[in-house]
Amino acid sequence: MKQTNNLSTKRRLAQILTILRKHHLAKGIDPVKFRMILEDLGPTFVKIGQIMASRQDMFSQRYCRELVKLRDNVAPMSIETVKTVIENEYQEDLNDVFLDFDIVPLGSASIAQVHKATLKDGRHIVVKVQRPGIYEMMERDISLIRKAVKILKLNDVLGSVVDLNIVLDEFWHTAKEEMDFLNEAHYAKRFSHLHHDIQYIDAPEIIDDYSTSKVLVMEYIDGYEIDDRITLKNAGYDLKEIAAKLAENYIKQIVDDGFFHADPHPGNLRIRDGKIVWIDFGMMGILNRADKDLMRDAVLAIGQNDTQKLVDVILTLGEHDDRIDYALFYDNIETFMKHYVSMDLTDINLGDVVQEIFVIAHKHRISMPKGVSMLARGLVTIESTVMLIDPHISILEIAANHVANHISKKLDYKKELTKSAKKLYNSSQNILDLPGQISDIMRMLMKGRLKVNLDIMESSVPMTAINHMVNKLVVGIVSAGLLMASSMLCTTQMTPKVFGIPALGFIGYMTAVGLGIWLLLTVLKERRQKK
Repeated sequence: MKQTNNLSTKRRLAQILTILRKHHLAKGIDPVKFRMILEDLGPTFVKIGQIMASRQDMFSQRYCRELVKLRDNVAPMSIETVKTVIENEYQEDLNDVFLDFDIVPLGSASIAQVHKATLKDGRHIVVKVQRPGIYEMMERDISLIRKAVKILKLNDVLGSVVDLNIVLDEFWHTAKEEMDFLNEAHYAKRFSHLHHDIQYIDAPEIIDDYSTSKVLVMEYIDGYEIDDRITLKNAGYDLKEIAAKLAENYIKQIVDDGFFHADPHPGNLRIRDGKIVWIDFGMMGILNRADKDLMRDAVLAIGQNDTQKLVDVILTLGEHDDRIDYALFYDNIETFMKHYVSMDLTDINLGDVVQEIFVIAHKHRISMPKGVSMLARGLVTIESTVMLIDPHISILEIAANHVANHISKKLDYKKELTKSAKKLYNSSQNILDLPGQISDIMRMLMKGRLKVNLDIMESSVPMTAINHMVNKLVVGIVSAGLLMASSMLCTTQMTPKVFGIPALGFIGYMTAVGLGIWLLLTVLKERRQKK
């Protein structure tokens, strides 16, 4: 058995290497070639490409736009294969479990396919069946692509375009979660719990007694396709209301729940009995409390044109090595904000905003955590979905209003007053401590123990200019020190004296004056040169 697996692995590795060589990877790569390579390599690599398409913070915009074209073009499993998987899980004959089972799948993807069925008690359901051996196949492919990366030195070829190791790690983590259908069942229940008090939102019921890690059974959702405008209008639905409620609910999922649907395309949404029904919870995004608060700050920063707040949010959220030109980064964000400041929120395309922020982050080598990258993809997708229903809606305006209302509802005036009083007290204490701190600095300076840390990572300011600035600062400090010391000597009866002043004090005065004149002439000279 082990020998057979080794033979299969060697054949697959040879196949991967052949495909990579066929595309002449050594001659360079471009977005189209990269997409074609992934398509030729099969389902595992198509899924990897789909993850890459959502990581605008890690990969260039050209690659992300091309990889969006990747689709799960997977041939459906035969009914015999589906039957075998179900019977192995239930240890029962298919006909003993279901009253009816539709042999034509509702959909087929790289990990599973879905069939409509009816339980013995008459409930209409859908059955999600996992492809046999998919875990082992993907695990093998991940291992092999890592070997291929080393053999062909792909990281050297790709350079800064992609970091394959990061993509592979994220893919495998996501794929393992997707391949355990009990995770999806848990996510569906959690979503339902978070929306139990919202009358216009619904989700399918999970049938626990029939669900396993490889077979998921849930309530069948009929109703209307959410982007079928004509049918919805004929049924008496208000499209503007549907779009507004869908957008409002998605913002609620992000900033209130920190638990959001990561793939909100029209195929995962239905309208049934006056409710928006979310389906397919295989891919959910999760934000911790701190990230939720940062998302609110980001929305407020854009709405209020607050450049500094948006800079702080991105740097707090993102992962970077601290080698950032902060001045240039601030300028890039400020330019981005100025582009939108004159526009009304209703005229701003949220997808463009998200894309631009990620492009700037990528330029400065700031990568976002998995939850935030999923959020970015989700926001772009939900905007396109909502626009199909009502082309005139603004998700950004809805988000800004939602965040503002959320803050006003949760504002505790007593708590805010206490917090402000505490800040005022701390500030007053700092002011009182200031003379003592200055005294400590002077003492450390006199003892040669004062250290000044300068963060000039990738700054555009030349080091020679910094050196000149520090030299002038030192001369100024020394001159001031000589004046103070000489003045103190004048109060003594030290001899010998020059012009009635102790000689040592006279020398100190002359030296201080000389340094002061040199410093003044240097400053005037530099000003003339600048002019």
